[in-house]
Amino acid sequence: MKRSRGRGTEGGSTVGLPLDGVLVADFSRVLAGPLAASTLADLGAHVIKVERPGTGDDTRAWGPPFAEDGTAAYFDAANRSKSGLALDLADPRDAALARELARRADVLVENFRPGGLRAYGLDHASALAANPGLVYCSISGFGSGEGADLPGYDFVVQAVGGLMSITGEPGGPPLKAGVALVDVLTAKDATTGILAALRHRDRTGEGQLVEVSLLSSLLASLVNQASAHLLTGRDPGPLGNRHPSIAPYETLACRDGPLAVAVGNDRQFRAMAAALGDPELADDPRFARNADRVRHREALVETLERHLARDTAQSWAERLTAASVACGPVNSLSQALALAGRLGLDPVVPVGAGRVPQTRSPLRMSATPVAEPVAPPRLDEQGAVLREWLEGPAEEPVPGGGP
Repeated sequence: MKRSRGRGTEGGSTVGLPLDGVLVADFSRVLAGPLAASTLADLGAHVIKVERPGTGDDTRAWGPPFAEDGTAAYFDAANRSKSGLALDLADPRDAALARELARRADVLVENFRPGGLRAYGLDHASALAANPGLVYCSISGFGSGEGADLPGYDFVVQAVGGLMSITGEPGGPPLKAGVALVDVLTAKDATTGILAALRHRDRTGEGQLVEVSLLSSLLASLVNQASAHLLTGRDPGPLGNRHPSIAPYETLACRDGPLAVAVGNDRQFRAMAAALGDPELADDPRFARNADRVRHREALVETLERHLARDTAQSWAERLTAASVACGPVNSLSQALALAGRLGLDPVVPVGAGRVPQTRSPLRMSATPVAEPVAPPRLDEQGAVLREWLEGPAEEPVPGGGP
């Protein structure tokens, strides 16, 4: 079914949004699935978020903080530019509307426990039988095999997936990342899989099942740490802010606080030594090559911090940056947003009068820009018009036309 879509503008020209005409049925909740669907909305898809009547997505209650209208900041973070529809899948009429939505959709995203939608005729086999061109994305914690019955929350996956074992200070307790990083990574993997499946569907007319799991996404994201383990058989441990294979690549103490320094090669270290006023340091056999610096890290850090203690982190950041050494102070979130603003990245975007602004999509596309976001839906906000549409002819365009 052809769908009327909005248009974006770039440099004064009228252009189509990247996913112009794509309808997404978002049956997911919490973070990984909703964030993937929100990314598709940023790209121009019309996303219909299906929630339980009365309570909606779990994250509507995850707070504080809440906005003045009671909206949870957590929910808003992953649900912008969607239409809201509340359906009780235990109700036969609502379940029929849900199946009709799946039949009309180009993409369906869900993160129920594997097999949890079978009773409603919304499992991937039933949905693809009714809609052979459907891209059905199933997100789980531990896959659809032996781990199907395990509940998948980001924090638990960070623990059992090994991330916490390499996060924190040596000798200290294992720590999680400061954000639900596994959910975010899984959302990006899901989006990649969906886009690849849409490309296949465009060529062949054939839909397919796309499966991602939090544990698999985490393990794949461990990259060099996983590779080193597979090479040596040894389990890595926490190194604080240090890198296991590069030095200096860590926070170093200055007169007033830490400075993050990332020296990726020997040429950069020579530039750093010169900027510190100690060019002979790069000729010291303990520090001349990266492998030497890693082996003699304690002596290296002691020497560097002796120089850095002469001035502030900001002053050293300016001098080292001028010498093409990657570095920077440890910013707060407000300072980070301010930095992005000064760099012209426009990190914050409004989503409507009276609604809390959001971080802007990181995507910049010269020919098909992303959609300007709109506020996340209130529970069942478009429910009446969407029910009427689902009960009517399939040829009718989606009400509202998306973001």
